[in-house]
Amino acid sequence: MTLQQLLGIELPIIQAPMAGVQGSALAVAVCEAGGLGSLPCAMLDADAMRRELAAIRAQTSKPFNVNFFCHTPPEPDAAREAGWRAALAPYYAELQIDAGAIPPGPARLPFGAGAAEVLEAFRPDVVSFHFGLPASDLLARVRGWGARILSSATTVDEACWLEAHGADAVIAQGLEAGGHRGHFLSDDLAAQAGTFALLPQIVRAVKIPVIAAGGIADARGVAAAMALGAAGVQVGTAYLLCPEATTGAVHRAALKSGAARVTALTNLFTGRPARGIVNRIMRELGPLDAAVPAFPLAAAAVAPLRARGESLGSGDFSPLWAGQNTSGCREVPAAVLTRELAAGLAAAR
Repeated sequence: MTLQQLLGIELPIIQAPMAGVQGSALAVAVCEAGGLGSLPCAMLDADAMRRELAAIRAQTSKPFNVNFFCHTPPEPDAAREAGWRAALAPYYAELQIDAGAIPPGPARLPFGAGAAEVLEAFRPDVVSFHFGLPASDLLARVRGWGARILSSATTVDEACWLEAHGADAVIAQGLEAGGHRGHFLSDDLAAQAGTFALLPQIVRAVKIPVIAAGGIADARGVAAAMALGAAGVQVGTAYLLCPEATTGAVHRAALKSGAARVTALTNLFTGRPARGIVNRIMRELGPLDAAVPAFPLAAAAVAPLRARGESLGSGDFSPLWAGQNTSGCREVPAAVLTRELAAGLAAAR
């Protein structure tokens, strides 16, 4: 069975779910162009999720994907939080932020019964997960309305685990990919490979379709992934400048600048490694710090720095998520980009 048949789509092009820089508009545009549009839900409460899902249903009859995180919420660690805020204290002082007024709390929630209840009313055709899969009862509930299940793997072991635990297709997330790493069996970044090293290994190891993600920004990248056995591709970074994306002005400016050529994995913004354009806080504190609070608790302390910085036109404290290949970022409609990516399918035949 092809990926198109599995997911009910015309083109095996998946728009990566990108929390914070998109909503329903980007997903609808990609769906209408024949690909699989995706709605990131990890940062949406129930009411916001309903609004976005209703907007998608009102604008397209095509299949679409909804995406959730599957992390285990950590116990707050007061000493670790205090240490993190102490490290940020010079920046608070510089930007005249009252550190004592910053509220704690996570900004991202894992998939749970509440989200499943909201989804059940809309019955999306595809549900994808990051950081593994949810508990078996939740997965069974999603599968109960006929949804296809996707999840990300950063190693061969993770791909095999996903296949054994009910995924219908696996997303091979290479080290080039922007945003959060999808690892869940091990947090050893040295065990993770680039897309075109990881992809053929996963293709050989599993029987389910494999979707390539990371560093794919144009038709040539699509053709290369398909030549290595991918059933389809997932593309995120290239969509960030599309008018349908909600990418902020500071982030857009960074993507269009020479700074976009240098990215790194960092845990400073959320507590979990994610790839973004290197900025001031990453340079000065180092991109990875073991003392940062666990995901997603690190985000609260950085949020006011980001807000103040962006109000001044600065991305010094912003998570400027992007993959290593930003060459495909252009201010063109998402439908145009989707069709241009699809041109690589013919080249791979």
